[in-house]
Amino acid sequence: MLSEEELLVLSTDLESDRVERTTSTGNTDKFCQAVCAFANDLPNHRAPGYLLIGVNDDGSLSGLNVTDQFLQNLGAIRSDGNVLPQPMMSVSKYSFEGGDVAVVEVMPSDMPPVRYKGVVHVRIGPRKAIAGEQEERALTEKRTARAHSFDVMSFPGATLDDLSLRLFGEYRAQVIAPEVIEANHRTVEEQLASLRLYDPVKKCPTTTGILLFGNNPRFFLPGAYVQFLLFPGITMTDMPLDQAEISGDMRTVLDGLRDKFRACNRTGMRQGEGFQDRLMPDYPEWAVRELLHNAVMHRDYQSNTPIRFYWFSDRIEIQSPGGLYGEVTPETFMSRNSYRNPVMAEALKAMGYVNRFGFGIARAQRLLEENGNPPAEFRFEDRVVSVVVRRSDR
Repeated sequence: MLSEEELLVLSTDLESDRVERTTSTGNTDKFCQAVCAFANDLPNHRAPGYLLIGVNDDGSLSGLNVTDQFLQNLGAIRSDGNVLPQPMMSVSKYSFEGGDVAVVEVMPSDMPPVRYKGVVHVRIGPRKAIAGEQEERALTEKRTARAHSFDVMSFPGATLDDLSLRLFGEYRAQVIAPEVIEANHRTVEEQLASLRLYDPVKKCPTTTGILLFGNNPRFFLPGAYVQFLLFPGITMTDMPLDQAEISGDMRTVLDGLRDKFRACNRTGMRQGEGFQDRLMPDYPEWAVRELLHNAVMHRDYQSNTPIRFYWFSDRIEIQSPGGLYGEVTPETFMSRNSYRNPVMAEALKAMGYVNRFGFGIARAQRLLEENGNPPAEFRFEDRVVSVVVRRSDR
């Protein structure tokens, strides 16, 4: 956190390219572009950038009154999925005699280029700009040198031929602004690298590239599949009625899970309010899909153990290898999120399988309640997260 003295110094340092000042409180695009530019850290300061709201261009205070709702709106920039990969930022309020100042502190990303609505924004001296091809290439090379998470690591032994470029082209149209694509002069390797799917130094796909668009991801990642079993009773001692290993590129896996769920989920007449009966499923589809997508997004892909999706007569069980990650604990997992696979999370958001970051479990619990199911039960064992969803008896 900045001290009040440090904030006043930043406000009046008109030459700094780590500060943007504004008096506007309603220009969300401007705020997001500033966050994106500071996260990219093109000048390589390796220091936070600051968006100061309530400060005039000359460094004087504008007399702004900063409300709690306004601070919440600023904080939502991190989780609404428009700035990707998710920025590391904090929001705070400072009060002075001449007015309030809302401060958004943005840390440099370890995984540039960062995009806002498909466009890479950077700081060029004291102003914002859209990154050109050379600047994007520099950001990509910076990310390669700083890569920490397994999903962005290069995968020696894999080549461009191991990826479906057709699927990549469809994905790219979802995540890159049309005007950027139209002006594109990059090679396929550079296009993939810009989205953290290819290592331009080692000349091979990254883990996420293989998972998203691999022709055969299990050849490189043996645990990258979902084991599905349908049991007639409540234990695993019975012979399964159906079984499958759901594998392939990410879209094939997620669509395969959806199809299995729909085939097994029964719908029956349930008693409604008053004397009105209505058709209701054993399980609300989007609740279970949220939990399955969560398992796919957060699992440890270095493990050879698959995700397990077991369907019993009275419940569904989902087991995801890897356990809790980062600062998340059994006590805080509902309110905090740390991403073992941040690039994978970005991709699932862009593909429409995730709506917002950090809200999936809460949404699933709400949908279960509305359908008459008990709350999902979470179990945290050694290197495994399990969730149990019990059938609705209503």
